[in-house]
Order: sequence, then C-alpha cells, then structure tokens
Amino acid sequence: MSEFRIHHDVNELLSLLHVRGGDGAEGYIDLLQKHRTPYVTTTVSAHSAKVKIAEYSKTPEDFLRKYDELKSKNVRNLDPLVYLLSKFTEDKETLQCLQQNAKEKSEASANVTSSTTTTFAIPSTSTKMSMQELEELRKKLGNVTATSTVPQSAEATRKNLRDKHNKKNPTQPNPVFPNWVYDRPALIGDFITSSTPMGDPVLAIGTLPLATQEQALVEDLLFVLIGVDGRDITAQPVLGRQNRSFIVDPTLDMSIKELVNRILPVASYYSTLTRFTEEKSSFEYGQVNHALTAAMRTLMKEYLILVTQLEHLHRQGMLSLQKLWFYIQPTMRTMEILASIASSVDKGDCMGGSTLSLLHDRTFNYTGDSQAQELCLYLTKAASVPYFEILEKWIYRGIIKDPYSEFMVEEHELQKEKIQEDYNDKYWDQRYTVVQHRIPSFLQKLADKILSTGKYLNVVRECGRDVTCPDAKEVLYTLKERAYVEQIEKSYNYASKVLLDFLMEEKELVLRLSSIKHYFLMDKGDFFVHFMDLTEEELKKPVDDIVPPRLEALLELALRMSTANTDPFKDDLKIDLMPHDVITQLLRVLAIETKQEKAVINADPTDVTLSGLEAFSFDYIVKWPLSLIINRKALTRYQMLFRHIFYCKHVERLLCNVWISNKDAKQYSLHSAKWFAVAFALRQRMLNFVQNIQYYMMFEVIEPTWHIMENNLKSASNIDDVLCHHTSFLDNCLKDCMLTNPELLKIFSKLMSVCVMFTNQMQAFTNSMRLDRLSLEHGAIKGPPSQSERAQDAEKRKLTSKFVAEHVHALQTDAGFENTISKFDSNFSTLLLDLLDKLSIYSTNDCEHSMINIIYRLDFNGFYTDRLERMAIERSQKAVA
Repeated sequence: MSEFRIHHDVNELLSLLHVRGGDGAEGYIDLLQKHRTPYVTTTVSAHSAKVKIAEYSKTPEDFLRKYDELKSKNVRNLDPLVYLLSKFTEDKETLQCLQQNAKEKSEASANVTSSTTTTFAIPSTSTKMSMQELEELRKKLGNVTATSTVPQSAEATRKNLRDKHNKKNPTQPNPVFPNWVYDRPALIGDFITSSTPMGDPVLAIGTLPLATQEQALVEDLLFVLIGVDGRDITAQPVLGRQNRSFIVDPTLDMSIKELVNRILPVASYYSTLTRFTEEKSSFEYGQVNHALTAAMRTLMKEYLILVTQLEHLHRQGMLSLQKLWFYIQPTMRTMEILASIASSVDKGDCMGGSTLSLLHDRTFNYTGDSQAQELCLYLTKAASVPYFEILEKWIYRGIIKDPYSEFMVEEHELQKEKIQEDYNDKYWDQRYTVVQHRIPSFLQKLADKILSTGKYLNVVRECGRDVTCPDAKEVLYTLKERAYVEQIEKSYNYASKVLLDFLMEEKELVLRLSSIKHYFLMDKGDFFVHFMDLTEEELKKPVDDIVPPRLEALLELALRMSTANTDPFKDDLKIDLMPHDVITQLLRVLAIETKQEKAVINADPTDVTLSGLEAFSFDYIVKWPLSLIINRKALTRYQMLFRHIFYCKHVERLLCNVWISNKDAKQYSLHSAKWFAVAFALRQRMLNFVQNIQYYMMFEVIEPTWHIMENNLKSASNIDDVLCHHTSFLDNCLKDCMLTNPELLKIFSKLMSVCVMFTNQMQAFTNSMRLDRLSLEHGAIKGPPSQSERAQDAEKRKLTSKFVAEHVHALQTDAGFENTISKFDSNFSTLLLDLLDKLSIYSTNDCEHSMINIIYRLDFNGFYTDRLERMAIERSQKAVA
C-alpha cells in the first residue's frame, strides 16, 4: 500500500470517527508505516475471519448475507476489511471506544431526524375520517414510501450522470440518445411483458401426445431463447436488477418439463445481457462500459447465430428437445459468465476503472478454467482500450481527456497564480488527484507513478513547451503486468528527467534557493550591517508611520552597495510589513488544529503598536514553475526564520550600543558603585547569550542542514524528491531553532524582552549622564589651546567627572537603580535557567540532540550545572510523589 493510500485512508477514518487535534494524520501514518506487514490476507485467513465475526455477531445471518452481497458486487479490499474487523473482536478496549462513538453518533442523528421528520396529524379513532382526509393521508404516506423504497429508474440515473458531467464540463455537454430509443421497447430485443393477460389456450398442451408436446416446446424454446414469449412458456416481469423467471404450462409432461427447466437459464442470461447492453451502452455510463457492451454484443451475435441455426434444423424436423439441450450446453457456460459479469457491474454501479477492476479480478479467478479465463480476457482487453487511450495521453503528454470521469486521475480547477499568494493553496497536491475507486486493481501499485508522470509533463506544458515521451508505445492489457509496467516506468523516468532538468538548468532552482538564503537566512553579513545601519532610524518608528517606498529605496541602496550586488535575482527581494510580531505569528501557526486554536485566533489584539523592527520582514517574487517549490507556505517559513534571526540581531546591536556607552562611562569615577559593576556583568551575560544563540542557529543548524539539502538535491531523481528535501530543510531549521515548540518559544521571547528592557534602562541612564555632562561643559575653543587653557580644561573635566559620579550615585540611591538592575539580573537568570532546563528535557526525552549544543555553549564552564541538577532532582521527586 502506497503512502498516498495510507494517508487517504487515515484521513477518512479520522473524519468518520470525528477525531480532532493531536498530531493529525501524520502521527498515525508514521506509526502504521513502522508496523505494517507486506503480507496480504489469503482466502483461508479471510474465511476464518468471516467465521469468527459470524460467531461474535448477534445476527450472523445478516452479516453473512451482507458479505455475500458485497462479494457479488466485487467490492475492493473486502477480505482485508473483514480480517481487520475480526481483529477488533479480540480488542475489548477498541470495541468499547467504537461502541461509544457509534452511540454518540446515533443520538446526534436521532436528534437531527426528530427535528426534520415530517409529522402527520392522524385524527382520533373516536371520530370518523372523511373521504377527503383519508385521500390526503394516503397521498402523504404514498409520497414517503415512494421516496424511501422505490429504486431509482434508469432514466433518473442517466439524468443524474448527465447533470454531474455537465456541471463539471459545462462547455462540453454529453451526447444523448433520442427519446424514441427508450420509448420503443420492441427495439431492445428483450421480452415485452404485456399488462393484459393472454387468453386461455384452446387446448392444454398436457393433453397432447408426448411427441407433439416435445415439438411444441422446442418451438417455444427457440422463441424464448431470443427474447420472445412462447405459447406455453412466458416470461415474468422483472423489477430492478432481478433475474428473469419464466412460467411453464403446468400440464406439461414432467420429463419434458425437467429438460425445459434446464434450458431456460440460458434465456434468463440472454435477457440479463440484453437489458445490460441496452442500458450501459448509453453515453452517460462512459466509454469503458460502452466498449464492454460492444464486446458482449459481439459474443451475443454468435449466440443468436447458433439459435438461428437451431431454428433451421427445427424447420427441417431434425431438432429434438434432447438435441437442443446438447447444442445449447457449450453456450450456456459462456452466457452464464457474461450474465454474471453484467449483474456485478450493474449491482456495483461500476464505471471506468472499477469496471476494469471487476473484469481483471474475474479473469484471475478463472485461472483453472482456460475457456472462461480466455472469455474474460477478451472482455477486459476490449473494455480497457478507451481507458488506456486516456492513460497514454496522460503519461506521454500530460493531457487529461476524460469526458465521462472514468480515469483514475481527476483534474480540479485551480489557478497556479494563487500559489504565490495563498498560504493554504495546495496546487501541487490538489490540481490533480487520484480517485481511489477509479483505479483498476492491476494498476493499483503504479497509481502514484501514473499521477506523478502526468503532473511532471503538465508543468512543462504549462510553461509553453510541447513535450511527448520518445518511447511512447500503445499500452495493451495483458495478464503479464510487466508489459505495461515497463511502459509506465519509461514514461515516468522521462517525465521526471524533463521537469527536473527544466527547473534545475533552465530555471536555475539551486541559484534561486541560494539567493533566498542570502537574504532570509542572513547569508550576506555585510549587506545586513549596511541595511540595518541605513534603516535603523526608520524601523524605530511605529509601523503605521513607516513609509514603505522609503524602505524599498533604502533596501535598493543597501543591495547596490554590498556584495549582494552580484546576485542576479536581487531585484526579486521586497519589503513586507507584517500585522503581527514573530512570536504571535508562530504561536498562531502552532495552534492550528489544536484545542488552543480558537482561543488564540479569537484573542483580543493588543493595544501596543508594533514598531517597524517587530513588523519587518522580507518577501520574494517567485514565478511559475519555481513557485511549485518556493510556494507561499515555504516563503512563510523562510519569513519566520528571518524575523527570528533578525530580531536576535537587533537585540545584539542594542546590547553592543550599551557596551559602547559603558566604555564612555568608564572615564568617570563610577567604579565605587556596585550596581554599575553588576550592570556591566549582566550586559555581558546577555550579549553572550544572544551571540551564542545566533551562532547556534546560523552555524549549527542552518548551514549543516543547508549542505545536506544541497547534496540531496544533486541526487534527486524527480520534483517530488526536491519538494520533500526542501520542505525537510525548512522543517528541521524551524524545529532546531526552537520555533515549533510553544513552551521554548515563550521562554525565549521573555528572555529577549528582558534584554530589550535592560538596554532601554541603560540607555536612559547614559543619556541622563551625558546631558549632565553637557550642561557643565560650556564654551568653545577657538584656535589651538594654550598651556594654561589645557590645564583649565583638564581641571574642568576632573570636576565634571566628580560631579557626574556624585550625581549618578544620588540618582541610583533615590530612584532605586540598584534594585532595578538586581531585578533584571534575577529575571534573566531565572528565565535562562528555565530555558536550559527545558532544553535538557527535550534533548533527552525527544532525542533532539542538536538542541543540547545550546547548553554546551551557554554552560561552557559549568556555571549553571549545579542548579540544573538540583532542578532535575526536584522534578524527579515531584514525579515520584
């Protein structure tokens, strides 16, 4: 079973069981992939499973009847399903869960039914109903029973199929037969059942001599075998999909009657085939069924020729009832198989691929019977011709021409332009999809390759290039799968190579990804230093006050004046101001399909106005077909990584500015103030933390993962591999940069906030100190200073430093600066310890070994080791308690 099939089945099961949240289908798929077995159920295991369920069931007769009904319809995967259900009978816990789910579902449906059910006001039995009331009640009851019990007529079925097709292809309506084809039953070739009973015969046949009875019955049988009622044998009317039955004159001699009853099933088979070919040859049932009915009619012509020859013998007086039985026996087996196939196709409402699956399975089921297998093989080959014509156009040219919705691949109307705009747009996954019930069972293993082959060629065609597989040959059905498997493999390899070469060489995919890495993952250091220097003042403003064209101009200037000027794709880089800060954006993404999703989405927006730095991000213009790889989802992931790293770089610049300010302050006599030394040490710890985090993200996460992706792209054999490697690269970067774990993300956000508030506090202090100094220093020096002026200036600076030191000492005493710095130190240390503790837990429990490198870098001298060990001991004691 392919991964696509597993994904489809798991999603269907989750929706049926109303399972929400958790890891979704992906978690269950990984579990199933690990524990699945390559062995399929055998006939013996299926039979034992059926017996086990029948023993467990409260109504075994109903179960066995339903099983036989589904088996007659050739329902796919019936035996594996029965085997799975038999396993459920052994698992009590799962049974209880399913019973509870079924109970809740039935109660919910009962509530809906009770609110929508039509109610009738029945008069009291004590009062007489008038004729008018009785007539109204009869009409209402008749309408209800008619809608619920009467099967849909063939005309209504055809109309539904036409409407479905016309809705999907409004410009190409289905051709239809004229009404007189259906209004004139004599054209069908089947029995015409009259509502008026035939008159009683003048003479009962049982009173005639035995030889006369035999000759009369031979003549009747020759009529009945071609769908015409005889004198003593008449056909019964049929309802829906019933088999035809006959009434034989009861006065007939028993020996003759027994022989007649042996021959009559052939007439029943002929009636079934006539009705089937007449109905399924309509355009609405598709080309496969049309081809199947044409092949059946060819075989029925041979049968009619045989009946004509028998009639000729009868006219010559050379045909007895025994000879008729002898001549008809070889044809009986053929007609039985044909009627059985017709009934199964009709009961299962098979079209397209499902019809071919049924024929293929029948062909294999008759392995021991060479004549029956040859007959089914003939039908399957004939019916598969139109299906394989659609398949050839798809795998050789990437075109779907499926007017009757029979092919396994279905096209959906999606615009490729939206792939650059819509985050949830799944063009590559949803433009062309596989419809499971249309896959012929002999192509089940190749369904994914068939889908991918046409998709690859279609992408190249949409770029204006006409492509056709050079190894294109006619695909024919055969019992030896190797013939068409080789053709599909060749076309798949060609399509993979064509699209991969087109993207890699002509569209320069790797260079595009490198260009994105330069900007979104800060690969060009000089460009970012220059850009941040140019835009620092602009990005400090509230986001509503920023003029985007000015930022675009500054970006253009930074690109032209740095090494990024050599990038041929630099003009595709754009500015984007986001409505949320990066932490809010990440938390909203992580809350999708979880219990917290509604709370996060419906949360009141904060009144705090975003600054340009918090809202700033890059965007990138990607055109078709590169947008298949670099779609909006991928770009959003790049943006989240960029905003995270960019904000870290911003915090580092703030701390470096504080360091520069502290360098200026060292010339004053401030060393006696304890809080100043503590502030210096705290600033250095914060700077060390931010720089190490950046180093970890840039050189221990992004660069190694990028090199792995580059190597994988060199060995990629198709575009799906490229998509997988690119997505894996982004997912690993987000995970290892702590952006997919809400708990780590919140702690990291608080740490950054503490750093920013600390820098603001220190800058406020430094600005205050500078103002005091400027207020003391006055006067301007004109010309070179004299010796006395130099002495006076030195004395003035000494007095200024002394005054500033005294002023600062008074400031920290009055305003509680020492307490403020102490609180910053305490908060930072607590949050950092919490982060390290959580990292040690995740790196151990979840095997996220790359995250432990952060601990090694931040705790390089064992400064935090003792406290982390104490926290681990306390946690284990709480767990034991």
